[in-house]
Formats: sequence, structure tokens, C-alpha cells
Amino acid sequence: MRPASRSILFALSTVSILGCESPSPEPAAGPTTQFFLAGDSALRGMPFSEAVQVGNMLIVSGQIGNVPGKLELVPGGIGPESRQVLENIRAIVERHGASLKDVVKCTIFLADIGEWGAFNAVYREVFSPPYPARSALGSSGLVFGARTEVECLAVVP
Repeated sequence: MRPASRSILFALSTVSILGCESPSPEPAAGPTTQFFLAGDSALRGMPFSEAVQVGNMLIVSGQIGNVPGKLELVPGGIGPESRQVLENIRAIVERHGASLKDVVKCTIFLADIGEWGAFNAVYREVFSPPYPARSALGSSGLVFGARTEVECLAVVP
């Protein structure tokens, strides 16, 4: 056998042996994911989960200030709707093992960005420092004519 042939044979044997000695590790299992139907019977027919839990992170779908059990908003505009939105979120996070103190991020949608101050007044009544990270933006319209919609992320202890 020529020297070049022996080198190729040695290289192929080494690759084959190394392949047998060091099998590829199994991929690590990712966090579990659970999808939760709406706890509010009026919302069960909607095409979304009220929340999804991935590992210990709870992702709460956008909530509006609807009267629990109904597809109608609480009367009175931005103030009462804001209170109801945050109460609806409180009920959801508590139903899934967390509290408002475990909320780490909120996204606020306002039908009129001019109502940002009124929303903040209610937000400060419900959340206390240190506040969750937050984004707020104006919208050209929200479902059912809502003045605000809020989605959030919470860490389940």
C-alpha cells in the first residue's frame, strides 16, 4: 500500500472511531407550554387563549374593561374601564398561580393617547413601585369600542 493510501485509510478509521466514541447528545427538552382557555364564560368562544404559560413565564392576552361574564364594557369611559381591565388581569394571573406583584411587563393600548394621564392615575392605584416595565401607545380603534386594552407578562413563582 502506498503512503498516501495509508494516510487516507488512517483518517477514515479515525473518523469512524471518533464517531462511535462521541455520539451526539440528545437535544435538551425545552420548557413546557400550557394554553389556558378563558376563565370568563363570555370570552370562551373567542379565538385566543386567555393566557399561555411557557416555563414559569405567564403571557396574558390583551384584556379590555368588559363586565365579567359579558361582552360589554363597564360604563363611564377611561377611568372605570382601566380599573376593570386591571381587575380582569388580576383575576387571570391569580387563577394561574401569580399575583400583580409578579407582573414584569405591560403593554397598554389607548384608543386616545390623550387619555394616557387618566390611565396612569388608575395604574398607580393598582401597581406599586417597582413598577413593571411598560409600553403605551395610541391605537386607531379597539375591540367593542374599548378605551384601553392591556396585555402583560408575569413570572409564576
